[in-house]
Amino acid sequence: MRNQPHYRIASVDHALHLATLLQQEGPLRVSDAAERLGVSPSTAHRLLAMLVYRGFAEQRPDRLYEAGDVLRPVAASQAPVALLRQVAIPHLHELVDRVGESVNLVVLAGTDARFVATAESPQVLRVGSRVGQTLPARLTSAGRAVLAALSTDQVAGLYEGAEGVGLERLHRELAVIRKRGFAVNDQRTESGLTALGTVLHDPDGLPVAGVAIAMPTVRFDRDRVPSWVSALKATVSEIERELYNAP
Repeated sequence: MRNQPHYRIASVDHALHLATLLQQEGPLRVSDAAERLGVSPSTAHRLLAMLVYRGFAEQRPDRLYEAGDVLRPVAASQAPVALLRQVAIPHLHELVDRVGESVNLVVLAGTDARFVATAESPQVLRVGSRVGQTLPARLTSAGRAVLAALSTDQVAGLYEGAEGVGLERLHRELAVIRKRGFAVNDQRTESGLTALGTVLHDPDGLPVAGVAIAMPTVRFDRDRVPSWVSALKATVSEIERELYNAP
């Protein structure tokens, strides 16, 4: 039996209750959520907006809200996210020391890239932490790098029926990424942000996560891309060795 904590925070309780409803009972309207929680429609809308922001919910074209990728089961990995973060974070900070820019660790959640760890640059003008956020994987550098490590059939399966996705164009872009070994996000997700990403594999060669260097676009220099990519790949190799006890 679970006892209600004396320090229960109503807004947190409502958000968790709402996430549970979406996961267990299916799509809800704002009015449905308000009725179930016993709150005003405006409060329910704000709670749903926060769940969408954190990837716990999605709004469908018919304006109903449904469970987001965070609440959906994902394929099992040899490296659970908690272990992946634990192993990767020291290496992410070392990479920040090498390149002077922020570094993100991303895992694929359906067609989204979920940011699970960030090591921030010490510079005043920098890309801040994205931990907890989800963005379309086909737009982020790390997400694109992971997608490029999947087969064409796997990518097609992920985006089957997805609105607003030109699958042929995406396949062409991913082919380029496979060939050159890294992905670029040049202000696709946010104006003034440029990022370079590459993929982290398990011992069987399957993609596990993506690692990206993210910087203000004003500091992006094409001449430095080879050195940045080299540093990225060295970091990924270090994480893989420690994660899988590889020689």
